[in-house]
Amino acid sequence: MAKAIYQPPQQSVPGQWIDVIILLALIFAALFVPVWAKIAVPARVEKLPAGVTYVAAEDGTKTWTGLTWEALGQNPVMQQQWKKLGPPGETDEQALARAADIITQPFDYTIEWGGLIGMIVLIGGYYIFLLWHSEKEYRQVVAEKFG
Repeated sequence: MAKAIYQPPQQSVPGQWIDVIILLALIFAALFVPVWAKIAVPARVEKLPAGVTYVAAEDGTKTWTGLTWEALGQNPVMQQQWKKLGPPGETDEQALARAADIITQPFDYTIEWGGLIGMIVLIGGYYIFLLWHSEKEYRQVVAEKFG
């Protein structure tokens, strides 16, 4: 008895468009939701140089004491670049305070090992699933073509 040749179903053009829209929405959600839920926000830590302190006012402005370009580790070329980045007419003190707000708040690149290992296991498991499923389909195609 002859084996029936498998004919895969044909997907319509509107069906393909629906698939594309759903995939794009899922990709957008996967990238946006962690940021929106504040799960994937950059971690910043405060690292003040020795002898540098500040007092924060209620409006968010800071009054710095002991702040110098040298304390921030900035040479004269760097100082000029910080001044170029500021608005026209900015004083040296304003440029220094603006630079200090950024320099004293570096990003914290601490690795959370549990999450990293979990992600490796998840991606590895998905890869193994794809290999298993692809092999199963491959064997069906070979059996159909070469009996």
